[in-house]
Amino acid sequence: MTERAPSPLLLIHPSRGLIDEKFSVIVQHLPPFIEITLHALIHSDDGDLWEAFGHYVSDATGLVNVDSNASLGGTYDGLEPMGLLWSMRPVPGSRLGLRLRKKEVNTPVVVTISVYRGHMGQGFNEQTALASVVAERWYMAPGVRRLDITEAGVTGTLFLPSGPGPFPALLDLWGGGGGLVEYRSALLASHGFASLALEYMTPRTSGDSTSHVGNEYFEAAFTLLKQHPQVCGDRIAIVGLSFGASVALGMAVYSTVIQPRCLVCVSCSHVQPVKGSLSDVFADISKYVHNINTRYDEENRVIWRDLLLPIPTDPTKKVDMGKLPCPVLLIVGEDDQNWPATESAEDMKQMMEKAGNSHLLTTLSYPGTGHLIEPPYSPHVRVSNFMMTQTRQKILVLWGGDTAPHSHAQEDSWKKTITFLEEHLYRTTSVTSQSQL
Repeated sequence: MTERAPSPLLLIHPSRGLIDEKFSVIVQHLPPFIEITLHALIHSDDGDLWEAFGHYVSDATGLVNVDSNASLGGTYDGLEPMGLLWSMRPVPGSRLGLRLRKKEVNTPVVVTISVYRGHMGQGFNEQTALASVVAERWYMAPGVRRLDITEAGVTGTLFLPSGPGPFPALLDLWGGGGGLVEYRSALLASHGFASLALEYMTPRTSGDSTSHVGNEYFEAAFTLLKQHPQVCGDRIAIVGLSFGASVALGMAVYSTVIQPRCLVCVSCSHVQPVKGSLSDVFADISKYVHNINTRYDEENRVIWRDLLLPIPTDPTKKVDMGKLPCPVLLIVGEDDQNWPATESAEDMKQMMEKAGNSHLLTTLSYPGTGHLIEPPYSPHVRVSNFMMTQTRQKILVLWGGDTAPHSHAQEDSWKKTITFLEEHLYRTTSVTSQSQL
């Protein structure tokens, strides 16, 4: 009697880990040299389905290992061990302009990984998988604590690492889309930093949809963080993306209250009215939104990168980077279609060289990378819906970037961000040394 061949075995290790932790995917007990498709599926907190898939061929022993075997096609190709995550896209027929963002950080991102016979590109839900497993990807490590903050006029969420503390801390500022975005802070707390995700561009913080909080709001948030018993008050940094990074630069230079140990500024510009409030900055930008500096691509998607171009020479129109007192890490996508990040970074460098403080500047610049530089293995989003904070009008915005280089930039920049923060918040006593990345 012929012995029955074992069924294909799909292994994921680790099956439970942080969102920025790599995993391995191995398929065993396949027939030799058979074509298969590995497929990953996520059901988002918004109720949408996202998928990625790669085409592989088993070896002579019936094995596929994504760490050592290249994908021959699909949503990614080549040797890409994490391609099943970073190449995710909405399934066909999904709503337009989606962006995959975790809203409930106290629950995992659940990834269903399946193996199918043949090289498939569609119809996965109509076929029976040879094998399937579920992996959990977490933003919050075990022991991380989440605390709602509504005091001193400040609204946000504080994440505290596991352990007794006190901890170095971060003020986490997102961009012009507004809302309370927690997942980056949760992940940073998982790496040992107390992190306050600050809400600052919503009716809940401004009182209505047309006004914005004043600089005192950011100062109150920084002070609250500084005085928290679980925080090392002299070891606080600011991490900002897009408009949040611009706020961080202005506060670090002009505020007498906010004195960060260092800054991480992702996809930012220093162009803004000197010592201006949030309302001043938006009023300045609004002048240009409907003029010739706003462009549209062939699919009528908004391109805002020209709004602040050319970079002004008038010193009252940009942050005086020569007065920046602390180290700053600039992370730049060279295909940023939303903000003139490359031109701004070059001008900031020139200003700091002229002032003699360029030793405080570290710049990471990535070709083929767009505006939305997220934690690693987050899907690249080239275009998505954007809600105008003042008019509440929904538009499609072109952020830029190509999937593979953008995703590699996210992985590299995140590692170097953690190293930079550890260097200046854990290891040093001086704020004047430059991080060597």
